[in-house]
Amino acid sequence: MSTDSLPPLAVRRLTLRDLTACADLSENRGWPREEHKWGFLLTAGKGYGIDDPDGGLVGACVVTGYGPQDRPSLAAIGMVLVAERHARRGVGRHLMRHIVATMGTAPLTLYATPYGRPLYEELGFKVTGRAEMLSGHFTSSGPAPEVATRAATAEDLTAILSLDEEVFGADRTPLITRLPAFADRMRVAEEDGRLIGYAAAWPNMDTHVVGPLIARDTETAKALIGTLAAHTDRPLRTDIDVRHEELLAWMKEQGLVSVAFNSVMTYGISELPGDWTKRFAPLTVAAG
Repeated sequence: MSTDSLPPLAVRRLTLRDLTACADLSENRGWPREEHKWGFLLTAGKGYGIDDPDGGLVGACVVTGYGPQDRPSLAAIGMVLVAERHARRGVGRHLMRHIVATMGTAPLTLYATPYGRPLYEELGFKVTGRAEMLSGHFTSSGPAPEVATRAATAEDLTAILSLDEEVFGADRTPLITRLPAFADRMRVAEEDGRLIGYAAAWPNMDTHVVGPLIARDTETAKALIGTLAAHTDRPLRTDIDVRHEELLAWMKEQGLVSVAFNSVMTYGISELPGDWTKRFAPLTVAAG
């Protein structure tokens, strides 16, 4: 196919009506369909896509803004995909330039694969961190962490939102309030009646993804992961900030293995806000 045969690169907003087309695009690029995740992101964030006159989408991505709706303090970009038949023709670059222009002065962040990183660097994104993806069956070897956790309840939501904003560095209310319906399980850790951590496990094809994972310290993070793992027979998957070396080593001792490394990149800010020492894993790399 020649460049001249590309359809007009008009970018439009996506809605839940585009869910199947988004899943088809994922499958076209060799990704899982991930309809559950696409539905969550298209509801909590804003999808952008380019239509193919022959049907389906030429490309798509999702942007999730945090903070004031009319002036986000941070926006996460994810699920950037271009159909194989239109790859290497500038579609991804065009889509990303549209997003950067649309978001104006809002700082941006994304998780980049080694394949996508050169494009983002060309657009002005800088590498500010790394995350290691782990996957596998949790075997629960060694002594259990001595931190008590329990199932989260509706009454915990206010405290979860407060802790999340403190650690993440931006208000994620539209995302976190949808988490109980999106995830299969949520756990919290408390000390003297005060919330010191929370985590969720949500279904993604044949795995349970652990995220977000926010905790006061590594022992609390271990306890939350361990109790989530105890309630599923599926393999776990998560993306851990590489600076949390102790947690990464412990998870590998429990049977998870390294799958890939992704670069955390930012645009308009030199580093992510919040407290990275308590931020262990994102809800999803597509939304931060």
